[in-house]
This record gives sequence, C-alpha cells and structure tokens, in this order.
Amino acid sequence: MNDTDYQTLLEQAMEAARRAPERGRAADYIPALAQANPTAFGMAIATVDGAVFGAGDWEHPFSIQSVSKLFTLALALADGGDELWRGVGREPSGNPFNSLVQLETENGIPRNPFINAGALVVTDRLLKLTGDAVGAVREFLRAESGNPAVAVDDSVASSEARHGHRNAAMAHFMASYGNLRNPVDSVLAHYYAHCAIEASCRDLALAGLFLARHGTRADGSRLLSRSEAKRINAVLLTCGTYDAAGEFAYRVGLPGKSGVGGGVLAVLPGRGTVCVWSPGLDAAGNSVLGVAALDALTTATGWSVF
Repeated sequence: MNDTDYQTLLEQAMEAARRAPERGRAADYIPALAQANPTAFGMAIATVDGAVFGAGDWEHPFSIQSVSKLFTLALALADGGDELWRGVGREPSGNPFNSLVQLETENGIPRNPFINAGALVVTDRLLKLTGDAVGAVREFLRAESGNPAVAVDDSVASSEARHGHRNAAMAHFMASYGNLRNPVDSVLAHYYAHCAIEASCRDLALAGLFLARHGTRADGSRLLSRSEAKRINAVLLTCGTYDAAGEFAYRVGLPGKSGVGGGVLAVLPGRGTVCVWSPGLDAAGNSVLGVAALDALTTATGWSVF
C-alpha cells in the first residue's frame, strides 16, 4: 500500500469518528489533564519497516498516562522474565482501573498489569531490575521513536502525586502482602513519572512497533522473544482498555492500550501500529473519538486479529 493510501485511510477514519454523537470529557480527577484541548485529535500509522504517516494533531505531544504501562511491562519481562507473573495476573478485572475491590480477596495480587494496582507491581519490579524505572521507559521511547525530546511533564507527575490517594492506598495494601520490593514512596514516584511522559501519536506508533515485529526493536535487536510478544499482545487485547476491553475487542479487534490522557495505541501484528489521540473520554476512561476512529479503520480495512 502506498503513502497516499495510508493517508487517505487515516483521514477517512478520523472523519467517520467526528460524526459520532458523543465527544466524552477530559479526565478531571488529575487537574493537569483537565486543561487538555477538547478539540485535539490526531492519528498515526507506523509500518513494520519504520515508515510513519499521520493526520490531524499527530505530532502534538500529550500525556501518555496508562499507555506507558505497555512499555513498563515489556521492559520488566525483557529484564526479569516470567518471574514477574508471580506478582500480577493476566485476567480481565471487570472493575474500574483504580479499583481496590479485588486486592483483599486475592491476597494483594492484582488481576493484570494494566490496571493501576498491576502497573504499580510492574513498576516496582522494573525499578528493582534497573534502578530507574521511569528512566528505562523514557530512554526506550526516545530510542524507538527517534525523538530525544520525549520527557516527563513534571507538572502532571506532581498533580498526580497530590491527588493519588487511591494509588497510594493500593501500593501500601500490596506492600502489606509482600508484593512490592521497593519502598512505596519510590514506586509511586516512578509510576507517576512514567505515566506523565509526553509523546505524540508519531512517537508512540514508532515505539510500539516492537510488538508488531514480534519482539524486535528498531535497530534489529531483540527485546522479547516471539512468544513473549505474542503474550503481551494477548494481554493487551483482553485487558488493555480497562473494564471496556470486551467492547474494544468487539469494535476494533486489535490488541490495544489506552490512557486517560486520551491516547490509544493499537497493534497490527506483522503489519504495524496505530496511535490515536483525543482527550474526551468515555465512562471507562477510553478516548471516545480514538476508539471510534480505530473502529472505522479496522472496519474499512479488515485489519483485525479476528
């Protein structure tokens, strides 16, 4: 498929999404995110050979939030292997991403690595392995995207820390079960920081290509085995969009990870990645226009894992 075809597909998908009756609303429980431009909308496709195409605000950086959890998981598995799964499960939670409900009945073991409790465990393990969890994520994103400007927005990280009582409660609760290896305050600081990284649709589409390439990085080196990449894609499909993962699979049919900054990164195994950004969220915390655009794209192209 040539450049013009990709460009046309993006523009048509965005136009279809704009016809949706709902727009959602920006996350307001993190005050710094509530200031996002409600009309912002961008979309990018990156192919497995590293070509990238975009439309709208595709080069405008935004707070990646929970999209970062995909990268912490990949790096923790790459460095630490399957031991990670002793502290976090791989099942959909069926509850909101910041719920504490299941932790007590399941002895401090979060259901999956993409809800907040699970991401705190993964951050803890990556911190133990590297000594700098947020630095590991930031440098990976810079290397894979080719953009040295990818960085943490300290104002967003501070805003999250000031209003992160529920995350702190989860972290302390899991620590009481022995499921954190580092001090709670250190884990929380690295968690807030990697969620507060700013990147664009272009950056994230390129950075996520290792999953479309079955574990291979942009420089040709292997981050994950083919089997590990397959398994991350599987967990993305079943758990990557909070408690609306079933709806996302139904509509979009791709492994994907969303964030409350309005970004969604989806994987087309063997073909490429798609990243879309629009700050208006639905009740589950997923971008309304982002999911609609991905729905339109996969419906038009048949690019689905089903």
